[in-house]
Amino acid sequence: MKSFLYPIINPSSFTWVRPGNGEAAKVHEWIQPITASTDFEQKKDAEVVILGVPLSRSSISASGASEFPEAFRRSWRGFSTYNLDDDVDLSEMTALDAGDVPMHVTDIAQCHENITAASALIHQHFQNSLVCAIGGDHSITAMLVKGMNQAKPQEKIGILQFDTHFDLRDMSDNGPSNGTPMRNLIESGVVEGSNMYNIGLHGFFNTKDLKQYADEKGVNYITLRKARRRGVEETVLQCLNDLSSKVDTIYVTVDMDVLDITYAPGVPASTPGGMTTEELLEGVLAAGRHPKVKAMDIVCLDPQKDTQVQHTVKLGTHVFLTFLTGVMLRQSASR
Repeated sequence: MKSFLYPIINPSSFTWVRPGNGEAAKVHEWIQPITASTDFEQKKDAEVVILGVPLSRSSISASGASEFPEAFRRSWRGFSTYNLDDDVDLSEMTALDAGDVPMHVTDIAQCHENITAASALIHQHFQNSLVCAIGGDHSITAMLVKGMNQAKPQEKIGILQFDTHFDLRDMSDNGPSNGTPMRNLIESGVVEGSNMYNIGLHGFFNTKDLKQYADEKGVNYITLRKARRRGVEETVLQCLNDLSSKVDTIYVTVDMDVLDITYAPGVPASTPGGMTTEELLEGVLAAGRHPKVKAMDIVCLDPQKDTQVQHTVKLGTHVFLTFLTGVMLRQSASR
């Protein structure tokens, strides 16, 4: 299919049919695809823009996370736009699906360049929209943030990261892989280490040298044990409060390996001892409510490793919708 902005973005192949009464009851009836340049121009005031980033060749672990954007869209039929917990109907917001960033078959560097270009385009055009990227492995985060920085160079960016890992590996070892995005951003000068906050680290899944690098660069990290003692929501709120005093824009990245393997079998690097579903949803809801949070991504979810009923895919979609619930609560509070 030829892209309306080729080679920047490929339009989604999914189609949406709204009910006869014009009201969206299901997520797939609510989110509108951008299928032409006219859509791109006419809908630039949308509150939410989704971008698929189907890359997982840069993952250290064998991963089919490139399949998640499609599985994510297919799962929408199983979700209502109404969140009973918070009495919020997401269909009151305008949400667009910008399609997928095109990927080169073998050239990872080209894929990363494409992601940066697409991110810059989306952030430049949709100046006031919340951009939600669906990965893909975690290497994409560095490229998405670089694109945001290109589009809005005057804004200082901070990162709130939900992750089991530091993601501070040396890029000279394996290149810009899914283990390097935070180091990539630090070494490229896009985000200062002191403006990174990582929640969810635990156990035996990081080497000591990465902790030493984090300390050297001033990275803020809260182990899951400490977050639980304080409360996950309270921990997130404290991190956001600290960040908001230092930066203009907060980018939230959700690595699904932050979850305990019991809750996320469809994650290549999932581990025992991670977050529960409830803890992660509580955290992303709090993040969505903060006024300086302008973009987010969900990464490292492999539908091919999931159970037959795709419960990790459904959880990834639930994370996305819960985050947007926070955004709606934010908007309601500001009125």
